[in-house]
Amino acid sequence: MPALNFEARRSVEQVEESTDLAPKFGPDGLMPCVTTDAATGEVLMLGWMNAEAFRLTIQTGEAHYFSRARQVLWHKGATSGLVQKLVEARIDDDQDALWLRVAVNGSGASCHVGYRSCFYRAVPHGADAGAPLAFVEDNKTFDPVAVYGDVPNPTQL
Repeated sequence: MPALNFEARRSVEQVEESTDLAPKFGPDGLMPCVTTDAATGEVLMLGWMNAEAFRLTIQTGEAHYFSRARQVLWHKGATSGLVQKLVEARIDDDQDALWLRVAVNGSGASCHVGYRSCFYRAVPHGADAGAPLAFVEDNKTFDPVAVYGDVPNPTQL
């Protein structure tokens, strides 16, 4: 696999108007990444990438992320088989946020809890503010205990 090098950031014009890939990672070395289903546009997850995860995603055509809680690089779907195949990757205007459009293997789920999307609950607002969260997905697409064993503590993810 050929090396993928990011361009140095030289000017606002270069970052915003050129074809140079010059990503800006935060002080923690990470960049947010919104991931959507390429066919439906549904938001599947918000993940984080460091430079290595970004390079691997582009080079392999499969999504890789960096876990802030576990402080490790991870290949999405390596354990579950629900690999996210890259259809398109976009970077925002100032090159500090990513958007991946993916096709997910298997059941199409992207949430380790078993739901299709990590955004499976709605937050009541307006007159309903303060009411309990509302499940907008009521069926899991896979059993996380069968796939991962004990479901990890959310603070450890």
